[in-house]
Amino acid sequence: MVQPPLVAYFSMEIGLESGMPTYSGGLGVLAGDTIRSAADLDVPMVAVSLLHRRGYFFQRLDTHGRQSEEPVAWPVNDFAELIDERVTVDIEGRTVHVRAWRYRVQGESGHVVPVYLLDTDVSENQPWDRTLTDVLYGGDDHYRLCQEVVLGIGGLRLLRALGHQDILRFHMNEGHAALLVLALVEEKLALQGQSESVSADLIDTVREQCVFTTHTPVPAGHDQFSEELARNVLGEHRWARLKDCGIEQRLNLTQLALRGSRYVNGVAMKHGEVSHSMFPGYPIHSITNGVHAVTWTAPSFQKLFDTHLPDWRRDQLSLRYAVGIPTSDIWAAHVDAKRTLVEHVNRESNAGFDREVLTIGFARRFAAYKRAGLIFQDLERLKQIVRAAGPIQIVFAGKAHPHDRDGKDLIAHIHEMRDALQGAIAVSYLTNYDMEVAKMLCAGVDVWLNTPLPPLEASGTSGMKAAMNGVPSLSVLDGWWIEGHLEGVTGWSIGDRVEACLEPQPGMDTCHAGELYRKLEEQVLPCFYKDQGRFIEIMRHAIALNGAFFNTQRMVAQYLHDAYRLGQAPAPQSLGSA
Repeated sequence: MVQPPLVAYFSMEIGLESGMPTYSGGLGVLAGDTIRSAADLDVPMVAVSLLHRRGYFFQRLDTHGRQSEEPVAWPVNDFAELIDERVTVDIEGRTVHVRAWRYRVQGESGHVVPVYLLDTDVSENQPWDRTLTDVLYGGDDHYRLCQEVVLGIGGLRLLRALGHQDILRFHMNEGHAALLVLALVEEKLALQGQSESVSADLIDTVREQCVFTTHTPVPAGHDQFSEELARNVLGEHRWARLKDCGIEQRLNLTQLALRGSRYVNGVAMKHGEVSHSMFPGYPIHSITNGVHAVTWTAPSFQKLFDTHLPDWRRDQLSLRYAVGIPTSDIWAAHVDAKRTLVEHVNRESNAGFDREVLTIGFARRFAAYKRAGLIFQDLERLKQIVRAAGPIQIVFAGKAHPHDRDGKDLIAHIHEMRDALQGAIAVSYLTNYDMEVAKMLCAGVDVWLNTPLPPLEASGTSGMKAAMNGVPSLSVLDGWWIEGHLEGVTGWSIGDRVEACLEPQPGMDTCHAGELYRKLEEQVLPCFYKDQGRFIEIMRHAIALNGAFFNTQRMVAQYLHDAYRLGQAPAPQSLGSA
Protein backbone atom coordinates (compact mmCIF):
# COMPACT_ATOMS: atom_id res chain seq x y z
CA MET A 1 0.00 0.00 0.00
CA VAL A 2 1.33 3.43 -0.96
CA GLN A 3 1.64 5.75 2.03
CA PRO A 4 -0.22 9.04 1.56
CA PRO A 5 1.97 12.14 1.54
CA LEU A 6 2.79 13.60 4.94
CA VAL A 7 5.03 16.42 3.66
CA ALA A 8 4.04 19.00 1.04
CA TYR A 9 6.96 20.84 -0.55
CA PHE A 10 6.16 24.21 -2.17
CA SER A 11 8.64 25.96 -4.46
CA MET A 12 8.23 28.62 -7.15
CA GLU A 13 10.76 26.78 -9.31
CA ILE A 14 11.81 23.13 -9.54
CA GLY A 15 14.54 21.83 -11.84
CA LEU A 16 13.35 18.40 -12.94
CA GLU A 17 14.88 17.94 -16.41
CA SER A 18 16.84 20.09 -18.82
CA GLY A 19 13.99 19.84 -21.29
CA MET A 20 11.64 21.38 -18.73
CA PRO A 21 12.59 25.07 -18.28
CA THR A 22 10.80 25.27 -14.93
CA TYR A 23 13.83 26.64 -13.09
CA SER A 24 16.24 29.58 -13.33
CA GLY A 25 19.19 28.48 -11.26
CA GLY A 26 20.34 27.15 -7.93
CA LEU A 27 17.04 27.46 -6.04
CA GLY A 28 15.12 25.40 -8.60
CA VAL A 29 17.90 22.87 -9.09
CA LEU A 30 18.14 22.39 -5.33
CA ALA A 31 14.36 21.84 -5.19
CA GLY A 32 14.62 19.16 -7.88
CA ASP A 33 17.52 17.48 -6.08
CA THR A 34 15.57 17.58 -2.80
CA ILE A 35 12.62 15.81 -4.38
CA ARG A 36 14.86 13.22 -6.04
CA SER A 37 16.47 12.36 -2.70
CA ALA A 38 13.07 12.30 -0.98
CA ALA A 39 12.03 9.71 -3.56
CA ASP A 40 15.26 7.74 -2.97
CA LEU A 41 14.61 7.76 0.78
CA ASP A 42 10.92 6.77 0.44
CA VAL A 43 9.77 10.02 2.06
CA PRO A 44 5.96 10.39 1.79
CA MET A 45 6.14 13.75 0.01
CA VAL A 46 4.24 15.68 -2.63
CA ALA A 47 5.58 18.81 -4.35
CA VAL A 48 3.82 21.86 -5.79
CA SER A 49 5.09 24.46 -8.24
CA LEU A 50 3.95 26.43 -11.30
CA LEU A 51 4.07 25.09 -14.85
CA HIS A 52 6.04 27.97 -16.43
CA ARG A 53 4.74 27.11 -19.87
CA ARG A 54 7.09 29.63 -21.50
CA GLY A 55 9.96 28.81 -19.18
CA TYR A 56 12.53 31.15 -17.73
CA PHE A 57 14.04 32.22 -21.03
CA PHE A 58 16.29 31.05 -23.85
CA GLN A 59 19.52 33.04 -23.73
CA ARG A 60 21.10 34.46 -26.87
CA LEU A 61 24.43 36.30 -26.84
CA ASP A 62 25.78 38.37 -29.71
CA THR A 63 29.48 38.52 -30.51
CA HIS A 64 29.97 41.22 -27.86
CA GLY A 65 28.22 39.22 -25.15
CA ARG A 66 25.03 41.27 -25.13
CA GLN A 67 22.22 39.07 -23.81
CA SER A 68 18.75 38.87 -25.31
CA GLU A 69 15.93 36.66 -24.14
CA GLU A 70 13.38 34.54 -25.95
CA PRO A 71 10.48 32.56 -24.52
CA VAL A 72 10.92 28.81 -24.39
CA ALA A 73 8.20 26.65 -25.85
CA TRP A 74 8.37 23.15 -24.43
CA PRO A 75 6.13 20.15 -25.02
CA VAL A 76 4.40 19.80 -21.66
CA ASN A 77 2.63 16.61 -22.73
CA ASP A 78 5.98 14.88 -23.29
CA PHE A 79 6.94 15.27 -19.63
CA ALA A 80 3.79 15.45 -17.52
CA GLU A 81 0.20 14.24 -17.48
CA LEU A 82 -2.83 16.48 -17.11
CA ILE A 83 -4.96 15.54 -14.10
CA ASP A 84 -8.72 15.90 -13.80
CA GLU A 85 -8.89 17.91 -10.58
CA ARG A 86 -9.32 21.67 -10.85
CA VAL A 87 -9.56 24.45 -8.29
CA THR A 88 -10.14 28.20 -8.27
CA VAL A 89 -8.52 31.19 -6.59
CA ASP A 90 -9.77 34.75 -6.17
CA ILE A 91 -7.53 37.45 -7.66
CA GLU A 92 -8.69 41.08 -7.71
CA GLY A 93 -12.24 39.87 -7.21
CA ARG A 94 -12.05 37.54 -10.24
CA THR A 95 -12.34 33.80 -10.14
CA VAL A 96 -9.22 32.27 -11.70
CA HIS A 97 -9.39 28.60 -12.66
CA VAL A 98 -6.35 26.42 -12.01
CA ARG A 99 -5.55 22.99 -13.38
CA ALA A 100 -2.42 20.91 -12.83
CA TRP A 101 0.03 18.61 -14.55
CA ARG A 102 1.64 15.72 -12.69
CA TYR A 103 5.31 14.84 -13.07
CA ARG A 104 6.53 11.71 -11.29
CA VAL A 105 9.96 11.56 -9.66
CA GLN A 106 10.92 7.92 -9.08
CA GLY A 107 13.58 7.03 -6.56
CA GLU A 108 16.13 4.24 -6.48
CA SER A 109 13.67 1.90 -4.70
CA GLY A 110 10.78 2.73 -7.02
CA HIS A 111 9.09 5.14 -4.59
CA VAL A 112 7.41 8.03 -6.43
CA VAL A 113 7.13 11.66 -5.34
CA PRO A 114 4.53 13.44 -7.49
CA VAL A 115 5.16 17.04 -8.52
CA TYR A 116 2.07 19.09 -9.41
CA LEU A 117 2.67 21.97 -11.80
CA LEU A 118 -0.14 24.52 -11.58
CA ASP A 119 -1.50 25.95 -14.84
CA THR A 120 -3.95 28.84 -15.41
CA ASP A 121 -3.96 28.56 -19.22
CA VAL A 122 -7.56 27.35 -19.40
CA SER A 123 -10.41 28.62 -21.54
CA GLU A 124 -12.55 29.72 -18.59
CA ASN A 125 -9.99 32.38 -17.62
CA GLN A 126 -9.59 35.89 -18.95
CA PRO A 127 -6.67 36.35 -21.39
CA TRP A 128 -4.29 37.94 -18.87
CA ASP A 129 -5.09 35.36 -16.19
CA ARG A 130 -4.19 32.62 -18.66
CA THR A 131 -0.61 33.94 -18.67
CA LEU A 132 -0.06 33.79 -14.91
CA THR A 133 1.78 30.48 -15.03
CA ASP A 134 3.69 31.25 -18.23
CA VAL A 135 6.98 32.88 -17.23
CA LEU A 136 9.24 32.25 -14.25
CA TYR A 137 10.25 35.54 -12.58
CA GLY A 138 8.72 37.51 -15.42
CA GLY A 139 6.62 40.64 -15.34
CA ASP A 140 6.27 43.20 -12.56
CA ASP A 141 5.30 43.07 -8.88
CA HIS A 142 1.64 42.74 -9.83
CA TYR A 143 2.32 39.68 -11.97
CA ARG A 144 4.57 38.17 -9.32
CA LEU A 145 2.03 38.58 -6.51
CA CYS A 146 -0.72 37.03 -8.63
CA GLN A 147 1.58 34.09 -9.34
CA GLU A 148 2.20 33.69 -5.63
CA VAL A 149 -1.53 33.59 -4.96
CA VAL A 150 -1.77 30.71 -7.44
CA LEU A 151 1.16 28.90 -5.81
CA GLY A 152 0.35 29.31 -2.11
CA ILE A 153 -3.46 29.38 -2.09
CA GLY A 154 -4.16 27.45 -5.28
CA GLY A 155 -1.54 24.85 -4.38
CA LEU A 156 -3.15 24.04 -1.04
CA ARG A 157 -6.59 23.85 -2.63
CA LEU A 158 -5.31 21.43 -5.25
CA LEU A 159 -3.80 19.14 -2.64
CA ARG A 160 -7.11 19.07 -0.79
CA ALA A 161 -9.00 18.41 -4.03
CA LEU A 162 -6.67 15.44 -4.61
CA GLY A 163 -7.70 14.05 -1.23
CA HIS A 164 -4.48 14.90 0.63
CA GLN A 165 -6.13 15.80 3.94
CA ASP A 166 -3.52 14.32 6.27
CA ILE A 167 -0.44 16.32 5.41
CA LEU A 168 1.50 17.01 8.60
CA ARG A 169 4.20 19.38 7.35
CA PHE A 170 4.18 22.12 4.74
CA HIS A 171 7.65 23.13 3.59
CA MET A 172 8.00 26.55 1.95
CA ASN A 173 11.18 26.67 -0.13
CA GLU A 174 11.82 30.43 -0.07
CA GLY A 175 9.22 33.15 0.60
CA HIS A 176 7.45 32.87 -2.79
CA ALA A 177 5.15 30.24 -1.26
CA ALA A 178 4.34 32.18 1.92
CA LEU A 179 0.68 32.79 1.05
CA LEU A 180 0.31 29.13 1.94
CA VAL A 181 0.26 30.37 5.55
CA LEU A 182 -2.76 32.55 4.77
CA ALA A 183 -4.45 29.64 2.98
CA LEU A 184 -3.97 27.39 6.01
CA VAL A 185 -5.35 30.08 8.33
CA GLU A 186 -8.43 30.43 6.11
CA GLU A 187 -8.87 26.69 6.01
CA LYS A 188 -8.82 26.37 9.77
CA LEU A 189 -11.24 29.27 10.18
CA ALA A 190 -13.67 27.51 7.87
CA LEU A 191 -13.21 24.28 9.79
CA GLN A 192 -14.13 26.07 13.02
CA GLY A 193 -17.11 27.75 11.42
CA GLN A 194 -15.55 31.19 11.84
CA SER A 195 -15.20 33.84 9.23
CA GLU A 196 -13.45 36.74 10.88
CA SER A 197 -11.43 36.41 14.07
CA VAL A 198 -7.99 34.84 13.86
CA SER A 199 -6.92 33.78 17.32
CA ALA A 200 -3.37 33.31 18.52
CA ASP A 201 -4.16 29.63 19.11
CA LEU A 202 -5.22 29.21 15.49
CA ILE A 203 -2.02 30.83 14.24
CA ASP A 204 -0.03 28.56 16.54
CA THR A 205 -1.77 25.53 15.01
CA VAL A 206 -0.75 26.67 11.54
CA ARG A 207 2.77 27.45 12.72
CA GLU A 208 3.17 23.94 14.05
CA GLN A 209 2.63 22.56 10.55
CA CYS A 210 4.98 24.83 8.62
CA VAL A 211 8.68 24.78 7.79
CA PHE A 212 10.41 27.68 6.03
CA THR A 213 13.78 27.67 4.27
CA THR A 214 15.26 31.06 3.38
CA HIS A 215 17.91 31.16 0.67
CA THR A 216 18.97 34.75 0.23
CA PRO A 217 21.05 37.02 2.47
CA VAL A 218 20.31 39.98 0.19
CA PRO A 219 17.40 42.14 1.51
CA ALA A 220 16.28 42.99 -2.02
CA GLY A 221 15.83 39.29 -2.73
CA HIS A 222 12.87 39.02 -0.35
CA ASP A 223 9.53 39.64 -2.06
CA GLN A 224 7.71 42.72 -0.73
CA PHE A 225 4.57 44.38 -2.02
CA SER A 226 2.87 47.67 -1.22
CA GLU A 227 -0.26 47.64 0.92
CA GLU A 228 -2.23 49.07 -2.00
CA LEU A 229 -1.18 46.28 -4.35
CA ALA A 230 -1.78 43.59 -1.72
CA ARG A 231 -5.26 44.96 -0.96
CA ASN A 232 -6.15 45.07 -4.66
CA VAL A 233 -4.91 41.58 -5.46
CA LEU A 234 -5.97 39.78 -2.29
CA GLY A 235 -9.04 41.80 -1.29
CA GLU A 236 -9.83 43.67 1.91
CA HIS A 237 -10.97 40.54 3.69
CA ARG A 238 -7.66 38.74 3.20
CA TRP A 239 -5.65 41.84 3.98
CA ALA A 240 -7.41 41.97 7.36
CA ARG A 241 -6.43 38.36 8.00
CA LEU A 242 -2.84 39.14 7.08
CA LYS A 243 -2.86 41.93 9.67
CA ASP A 244 -4.03 39.36 12.21
CA CYS A 245 -0.92 37.38 11.24
CA GLY A 246 1.30 40.37 12.07
CA ILE A 247 1.62 41.92 8.59
CA GLU A 248 1.48 45.71 8.58
CA GLN A 249 1.86 48.38 5.87
CA ARG A 250 3.74 46.18 3.38
CA LEU A 251 3.24 42.54 2.49
CA ASN A 252 6.64 41.03 3.19
CA LEU A 253 6.37 37.36 2.25
CA THR A 254 9.51 36.41 4.16
CA GLN A 255 8.03 37.99 7.27
CA LEU A 256 4.79 36.06 6.73
CA ALA A 257 6.68 32.79 6.36
CA LEU A 258 8.77 33.54 9.47
CA ARG A 259 5.67 34.31 11.54
CA GLY A 260 3.87 31.26 10.22
CA SER A 261 6.56 28.60 10.66
CA ARG A 262 7.66 26.55 13.64
CA TYR A 263 11.01 25.70 12.07
CA VAL A 264 13.07 28.17 10.01
CA ASN A 265 16.48 27.49 8.53
CA GLY A 266 19.20 28.99 6.42
CA VAL A 267 21.10 26.83 3.93
CA ALA A 268 24.60 26.90 5.40
CA MET A 269 26.04 27.57 8.85
CA LYS A 270 27.22 31.07 7.93
CA HIS A 271 23.93 31.82 6.17
CA GLY A 272 22.03 30.88 9.31
CA GLU A 273 24.06 33.50 11.22
CA VAL A 274 23.52 36.16 8.55
CA SER A 275 19.77 35.38 8.39
CA HIS A 276 19.48 35.72 12.17
CA SER A 277 21.05 39.19 11.93
CA MET A 278 18.59 40.12 9.16
CA PHE A 279 15.56 38.83 11.07
CA PRO A 280 16.28 39.28 14.78
CA GLY A 281 13.80 37.73 17.13
CA TYR A 282 13.32 34.55 15.11
CA PRO A 283 15.18 31.33 15.92
CA ILE A 284 16.88 30.42 12.64
CA HIS A 285 18.60 27.08 12.28
CA SER A 286 20.99 25.84 9.61
CA ILE A 287 20.74 22.86 7.29
CA THR A 288 23.50 23.05 4.71
CA ASN A 289 22.47 22.38 1.13
CA GLY A 290 23.52 19.38 -0.90
CA VAL A 291 23.17 18.00 -4.42
CA HIS A 292 21.68 14.78 -5.75
CA ALA A 293 24.76 12.65 -6.21
CA VAL A 294 23.56 10.39 -9.02
CA THR A 295 22.14 13.28 -11.07
CA TRP A 296 25.36 15.30 -11.00
CA THR A 297 27.93 12.55 -11.41
CA ALA A 298 29.32 12.15 -14.94
CA PRO A 299 28.90 8.78 -16.68
CA SER A 300 32.61 7.96 -16.28
CA PHE A 301 32.45 8.60 -12.53
CA GLN A 302 29.18 6.71 -12.18
CA LYS A 303 30.89 3.72 -13.74
CA LEU A 304 33.88 4.21 -11.44
CA PHE A 305 31.71 4.34 -8.31
CA ASP A 306 29.59 1.38 -9.44
CA THR A 307 32.82 -0.63 -9.66
CA HIS A 308 34.50 0.43 -6.43
CA LEU A 309 31.58 1.65 -4.26
CA PRO A 310 28.62 -0.53 -5.27
CA ASP A 311 26.28 0.92 -2.60
CA TRP A 312 26.84 4.58 -3.46
CA ARG A 313 23.54 5.10 -5.32
CA ARG A 314 21.45 4.28 -2.25
CA ASP A 315 23.99 5.33 0.38
CA GLN A 316 25.98 8.46 -0.50
CA LEU A 317 27.87 8.27 2.76
CA SER A 318 29.74 5.36 1.16
CA LEU A 319 31.47 7.92 -1.09
CA ARG A 320 33.83 8.43 1.85
CA TYR A 321 35.49 5.18 0.74
CA ALA A 322 36.61 6.93 -2.43
CA VAL A 323 39.94 7.37 -0.61
CA GLY A 324 40.56 3.73 -1.54
CA ILE A 325 39.92 4.09 -5.28
CA PRO A 326 43.20 3.84 -7.25
CA THR A 327 44.35 7.25 -8.37
CA SER A 328 44.88 5.97 -11.91
CA ASP A 329 41.17 5.05 -12.12
CA ILE A 330 40.11 8.48 -10.84
CA TRP A 331 42.34 10.21 -13.38
CA ALA A 332 41.01 8.03 -16.20
CA ALA A 333 37.41 8.93 -15.29
CA HIS A 334 38.37 12.61 -15.17
CA VAL A 335 40.14 12.49 -18.54
CA ASP A 336 36.97 11.05 -20.07
CA ALA A 337 34.77 13.79 -18.57
CA LYS A 338 37.25 16.49 -19.59
CA ARG A 339 37.38 15.20 -23.16
CA THR A 340 33.59 15.49 -23.40
CA LEU A 341 33.68 19.09 -22.15
CA VAL A 342 36.60 20.25 -24.30
CA GLU A 343 34.99 18.83 -27.42
CA HIS A 344 31.73 20.58 -26.56
CA VAL A 345 33.44 23.92 -25.87
CA ASN A 346 35.37 23.82 -29.12
CA ARG A 347 32.30 22.80 -31.07
CA GLU A 348 30.13 25.55 -29.56
CA SER A 349 32.61 28.44 -29.37
CA ASN A 350 35.65 27.50 -31.45
CA ALA A 351 37.78 28.56 -28.48
CA GLY A 352 40.67 26.20 -29.23
CA PHE A 353 40.64 24.48 -25.83
CA ASP A 354 43.39 21.95 -25.18
CA ARG A 355 42.76 18.81 -23.12
CA GLU A 356 46.23 19.07 -21.55
CA VAL A 357 45.74 22.61 -20.23
CA LEU A 358 44.42 23.37 -16.73
CA THR A 359 40.76 24.24 -17.22
CA ILE A 360 38.95 26.54 -14.79
CA GLY A 361 35.15 26.57 -14.68
CA PHE A 362 32.77 29.33 -13.55
CA ALA A 363 29.07 28.77 -14.12
CA ARG A 364 26.10 30.08 -12.15
CA ARG A 365 23.44 32.78 -12.25
CA PHE A 366 25.14 35.98 -13.41
CA ALA A 367 24.60 38.47 -10.61
CA ALA A 368 27.08 41.20 -9.74
CA TYR A 369 27.79 39.90 -6.21
CA LYS A 370 29.10 36.60 -7.63
CA ARG A 371 31.98 38.58 -9.22
CA ALA A 372 32.55 36.47 -12.33
CA GLY A 373 35.10 38.99 -13.56
CA LEU A 374 37.32 38.95 -10.45
CA ILE A 375 39.95 36.76 -12.14
CA PHE A 376 40.37 39.48 -14.79
CA GLN A 377 41.03 42.36 -12.41
CA ASP A 378 44.72 42.54 -13.39
CA LEU A 379 45.26 41.09 -16.87
CA GLU A 380 49.01 41.71 -16.89
CA ARG A 381 49.42 39.88 -13.57
CA LEU A 382 47.30 37.00 -14.90
CA LYS A 383 49.37 36.72 -18.08
CA GLN A 384 52.58 36.85 -16.04
CA ILE A 385 51.35 33.98 -13.83
CA VAL A 386 50.51 31.88 -16.87
CA ARG A 387 53.95 32.47 -18.40
CA ALA A 388 55.68 31.53 -15.15
CA ALA A 389 53.56 28.64 -13.81
CA GLY A 390 51.74 27.12 -16.77
CA PRO A 391 48.81 27.75 -19.14
CA ILE A 392 45.17 28.01 -18.17
CA GLN A 393 41.88 28.14 -20.06
CA ILE A 394 38.62 29.36 -18.58
CA VAL A 395 35.04 28.43 -19.44
CA PHE A 396 32.06 30.50 -18.27
CA ALA A 397 28.32 29.96 -18.43
CA GLY A 398 25.27 31.55 -16.86
CA LYS A 399 22.20 33.69 -17.43
CA ALA A 400 21.49 37.16 -16.09
CA HIS A 401 17.93 37.99 -15.12
CA PRO A 402 16.27 39.94 -17.95
CA HIS A 403 15.93 43.01 -15.69
CA ASP A 404 19.40 42.75 -14.14
CA ARG A 405 21.45 45.34 -16.03
CA ASP A 406 24.55 44.78 -13.88
CA GLY A 407 24.42 41.03 -14.54
CA LYS A 408 24.10 41.60 -18.28
CA ASP A 409 26.98 44.07 -18.24
CA LEU A 410 29.08 41.45 -16.47
CA ILE A 411 28.49 38.94 -19.29
CA ALA A 412 29.56 41.57 -21.82
CA HIS A 413 32.66 42.29 -19.69
CA ILE A 414 33.65 38.60 -19.77
CA HIS A 415 33.49 38.76 -23.57
CA GLU A 416 35.69 41.88 -23.58
CA MET A 417 38.22 40.05 -21.44
CA ARG A 418 38.07 37.05 -23.76
CA ASP A 419 39.04 39.27 -26.67
CA ALA A 420 41.73 41.09 -24.67
CA LEU A 421 43.37 37.78 -23.70
CA GLN A 422 43.29 36.24 -27.18
CA GLY A 423 46.57 34.47 -27.88
CA ALA A 424 47.49 34.35 -24.17
CA ILE A 425 44.59 32.63 -22.37
CA ALA A 426 41.68 30.84 -24.06
CA VAL A 427 38.31 31.97 -22.69
CA SER A 428 34.93 30.56 -23.70
CA TYR A 429 31.39 31.56 -22.76
CA LEU A 430 28.74 28.86 -23.27
CA THR A 431 25.25 30.19 -23.98
CA ASN A 432 21.92 29.10 -22.54
CA TYR A 433 23.21 27.54 -19.34
CA ASP A 434 20.97 24.65 -18.23
CA MET A 435 21.22 21.38 -16.32
CA GLU A 436 22.91 19.52 -19.17
CA VAL A 437 25.58 22.17 -19.63
CA ALA A 438 26.05 22.28 -15.85
CA LYS A 439 26.64 18.52 -15.72
CA MET A 440 29.33 18.76 -18.39
CA LEU A 441 31.05 21.74 -16.79
CA CYS A 442 31.06 20.49 -13.21
CA ALA A 443 32.59 17.19 -14.26
CA GLY A 444 34.92 18.27 -17.06
CA VAL A 445 36.91 21.18 -15.64
CA ASP A 446 40.02 20.73 -13.49
CA VAL A 447 39.25 23.45 -10.94
CA TRP A 448 35.95 25.06 -9.94
CA LEU A 449 36.16 28.81 -9.33
CA ASN A 450 33.81 30.59 -6.91
CA THR A 451 34.25 34.26 -6.06
CA PRO A 452 31.14 35.63 -4.28
CA LEU A 453 31.27 38.83 -2.27
CA PRO A 454 30.97 37.78 1.40
CA PRO A 455 28.56 37.31 3.09
CA LEU A 456 26.18 37.28 0.09
CA GLU A 457 26.55 33.62 -0.92
CA ALA A 458 23.89 31.78 1.06
CA SER A 459 25.32 28.40 0.17
CA GLY A 460 26.12 27.75 -3.48
CA THR A 461 25.85 24.23 -4.85
CA SER A 462 27.89 24.27 -8.06
CA GLY A 463 31.09 23.44 -6.17
CA MET A 464 29.30 20.50 -4.54
CA LYS A 465 28.41 19.15 -8.00
CA ALA A 466 32.04 19.55 -9.01
CA ALA A 467 33.18 17.65 -5.89
CA MET A 468 31.00 14.67 -6.87
CA ASN A 469 33.28 14.39 -9.89
CA GLY A 470 36.52 14.91 -8.01
CA VAL A 471 36.89 18.54 -9.09
CA PRO A 472 38.45 20.67 -6.33
CA SER A 473 37.23 24.21 -5.63
CA LEU A 474 39.20 27.43 -5.58
CA SER A 475 36.79 29.61 -3.67
CA VAL A 476 36.23 32.56 -1.38
CA LEU A 477 35.38 31.38 2.13
CA ASP A 478 31.66 32.00 2.05
CA GLY A 479 28.55 29.83 1.90
CA TRP A 480 29.13 26.08 1.90
CA TRP A 481 32.87 26.35 1.26
CA ILE A 482 33.48 27.46 4.85
CA GLU A 483 32.35 23.97 5.85
CA GLY A 484 33.79 22.05 2.89
CA HIS A 485 37.23 23.65 2.69
CA LEU A 486 40.38 21.91 3.85
CA GLU A 487 43.33 23.75 2.39
CA GLY A 488 45.25 21.63 -0.08
CA VAL A 489 43.05 18.64 0.78
CA THR A 490 39.63 19.36 -0.84
CA GLY A 491 40.77 22.44 -2.75
CA TRP A 492 42.03 25.93 -1.99
CA SER A 493 40.67 29.07 -0.40
CA ILE A 494 40.83 32.59 -1.78
CA GLY A 495 41.90 34.33 1.40
CA ASP A 496 43.04 32.48 4.46
CA ARG A 497 40.25 33.31 6.89
CA VAL A 498 36.50 33.39 7.07
CA GLU A 499 35.21 36.93 6.70
CA ALA A 500 33.38 37.74 9.91
CA CYS A 501 31.31 40.44 8.22
CA LEU A 502 27.53 40.49 8.14
CA GLU A 503 27.60 42.82 5.12
CA PRO A 504 30.13 43.42 2.31
CA GLN A 505 33.18 45.45 3.28
CA PRO A 506 35.15 47.94 1.11
CA GLY A 507 38.32 46.74 -0.53
CA MET A 508 37.30 43.10 -0.81
CA ASP A 509 37.61 42.99 -4.61
CA THR A 510 41.26 44.03 -4.59
CA CYS A 511 42.10 41.80 -1.64
CA HIS A 512 40.42 38.70 -3.09
CA ALA A 513 41.84 39.23 -6.58
CA GLY A 514 45.33 39.35 -5.11
CA GLU A 515 44.71 36.18 -3.11
CA LEU A 516 43.26 34.45 -6.17
CA TYR A 517 46.38 35.22 -8.19
CA ARG A 518 48.64 34.11 -5.36
CA LYS A 519 46.90 30.76 -4.96
CA LEU A 520 46.95 30.13 -8.70
CA GLU A 521 50.65 30.93 -8.96
CA GLU A 522 51.90 29.29 -5.79
CA GLN A 523 49.54 26.36 -5.24
CA VAL A 524 47.10 25.37 -7.98
CA LEU A 525 49.23 25.55 -11.12
CA PRO A 526 52.39 23.97 -9.62
CA CYS A 527 50.28 21.17 -8.18
CA PHE A 528 48.55 20.44 -11.51
CA TYR A 529 51.63 20.60 -13.71
CA LYS A 530 54.44 19.40 -11.42
CA ASP A 531 52.80 17.13 -8.86
CA GLN A 532 49.96 15.29 -10.58
CA GLY A 533 49.88 12.59 -7.92
CA ARG A 534 49.08 15.17 -5.25
CA PHE A 535 46.49 16.81 -7.50
CA ILE A 536 44.69 13.48 -7.90
CA GLU A 537 44.85 12.99 -4.12
CA ILE A 538 43.00 16.30 -3.77
CA MET A 539 40.45 15.06 -6.29
CA ARG A 540 40.00 11.87 -4.28
CA HIS A 541 39.45 13.81 -1.07
CA ALA A 542 36.97 16.15 -2.78
CA ILE A 543 34.82 13.07 -3.43
CA ALA A 544 35.42 11.34 -0.10
CA LEU A 545 35.01 14.34 2.19
CA ASN A 546 32.76 16.73 0.30
CA GLY A 547 30.83 14.39 -1.98
CA ALA A 548 30.00 12.11 0.94
CA PHE A 549 28.52 14.96 2.99
CA PHE A 550 27.28 17.71 0.69
CA ASN A 551 24.50 15.69 -0.90
CA THR A 552 20.72 15.95 -0.66
CA GLN A 553 20.45 12.49 0.85
CA ARG A 554 22.15 13.79 4.00
CA MET A 555 20.25 17.08 3.70
CA VAL A 556 16.80 15.47 3.41
CA ALA A 557 17.62 13.20 6.36
CA GLN A 558 18.36 16.34 8.39
CA TYR A 559 15.06 17.91 7.36
CA LEU A 560 13.26 14.72 8.37
CA HIS A 561 14.92 14.69 11.78
CA ASP A 562 15.16 18.39 12.63
CA ALA A 563 12.42 20.14 10.67
CA TYR A 564 9.64 17.70 9.82
CA ARG A 565 9.74 15.59 13.00
CA LEU A 566 6.89 13.51 11.72
CA GLY A 567 6.96 11.25 14.75
CA GLN A 568 6.17 14.26 16.95
CA ALA A 569 3.44 15.71 14.77
CA PRO A 570 -0.06 15.96 16.20
CA ALA A 571 -2.79 13.96 14.57
CA PRO A 572 -4.37 16.04 11.80
CA GLN A 573 -7.88 17.36 12.18
CA SER A 574 -10.44 16.11 9.75
CA LEU A 575 -10.83 18.72 7.05
CA GLY A 576 -13.78 17.20 5.32
CA SER A 577 -14.29 18.94 2.02
CA ALA A 578 -12.46 22.12 2.99
